[in-house]
Amino acid sequence: MHQKTKSGFPATLQKLWHSNQEQSSAHGNGQLDNQSKLLLFVNFLFITAGALSGTFVNVYLWKVKSQFAPIAWFTFCTHLAGALTFWLAGAWVKRFNKMNALRLGMAMSALFYLLVLVLGTNVVSYAAVMGLVQGMAVGFFWLAFNVVYFEITGPDNRDLFNGWAGLLASGGGMIAPWISGYLISRMTSTKGYALIFTLSLILFVVGVIFSFFLKKRQSEGDYSWSFAFHSLRQDANWRWAFGALAGQGLREGVFGFIIGLMVYIATKSEMTLGNYWLITSAVGLVSYYAVGKWFKPRNRQWVMFCGAVVMSGIVTLFFWQVSYVTLLIFGVAVGLAYPLFSVPMISTVFDLIGSNEESAKNRVEFVVLREFGLDAGRMVGILVFLVVTSFSTSPIALNWLVFSIGLGPLIAWYCMRKVFARVSVDAGGGKRDGQ
Repeated sequence: MHQKTKSGFPATLQKLWHSNQEQSSAHGNGQLDNQSKLLLFVNFLFITAGALSGTFVNVYLWKVKSQFAPIAWFTFCTHLAGALTFWLAGAWVKRFNKMNALRLGMAMSALFYLLVLVLGTNVVSYAAVMGLVQGMAVGFFWLAFNVVYFEITGPDNRDLFNGWAGLLASGGGMIAPWISGYLISRMTSTKGYALIFTLSLILFVVGVIFSFFLKKRQSEGDYSWSFAFHSLRQDANWRWAFGALAGQGLREGVFGFIIGLMVYIATKSEMTLGNYWLITSAVGLVSYYAVGKWFKPRNRQWVMFCGAVVMSGIVTLFFWQVSYVTLLIFGVAVGLAYPLFSVPMISTVFDLIGSNEESAKNRVEFVVLREFGLDAGRMVGILVFLVVTSFSTSPIALNWLVFSIGLGPLIAWYCMRKVFARVSVDAGGGKRDGQ
């Protein structure tokens, strides 16, 4: 860990640091202020708009051309562009108004769905390019969102914010895909898809409008292009955290598109796919609520372990049978376990960013480093998927592939336990550096 120092920093940084500490004290009872609630709402709009059409973009690509490769390359390019956008846009967010980056991300997401509408069935021929557009959109949004999230929360209310963020995301993920499945099943396929893509576009525009009610936040200091690489070389905590993030991304990259496709392939019904996300997201909503209400920071390590074991172990179900029933059991189990896995990890990584004044000064660079870890894992997982499926798409090959990639949460927990050992959180919500 960096040593805590109070000297040698500009007055503006001292002011920011003490302001964050005062805000943390003000939230000593674990409450969220109005800016935190508004950020949660903007996040809800962004995720709901994506959930409304995100899964069905992959199904749409599959219906046009029933091959895994275009969808995998679309997803790979999304994460590649996302990582590059985080790195390149970091300078903008560090020096200028980060709210504009957040709005640009939502505007580009609207542009993505406009392009899908314009291209129609020809979109499969531009899958990689469309992935780059979406990657830039999510890159701008999540870079700005994560920096603002760090600035308006503290160690005492960060778990609560993450619990509510997950709760709202599950709510959007529960209702939006069901609505999409219902609309597509009640209309001709082309009109149904055009409608949900249009609705997503509208929600992103609404999100941009609401983002103007978030206060302007300007960072200070110069952006360090090589900061992430120096941190990995010099700081053991961030090497372990990076490994954990890559382990999480390893699973997310492939499971983010393959599960929804498996449900559609097994049922050939958009309505059933909508029902699937309705059920599994409802379970996730309840789990996030429980985590947000009863989770204690001191229990992070073992709560995350329980979530990782369930998420990795349930994948073995597919060796028995791949059907809608087994996929539903899988989805329910993951819906219960994912909040246990993700909330401790997210909160601890951001506590690591805020461990001292020097870290707080470089919060933009650390957010970029965090995204590098996630996207590195995601892209590795997708590349492995592309290589394996280029040789075989037999059920046994796919089962072993999914099982291997599904061990990512356990890899993440093993790495994070090293961080938990160094960054401890006391019962009162305060944080101290371990040796």
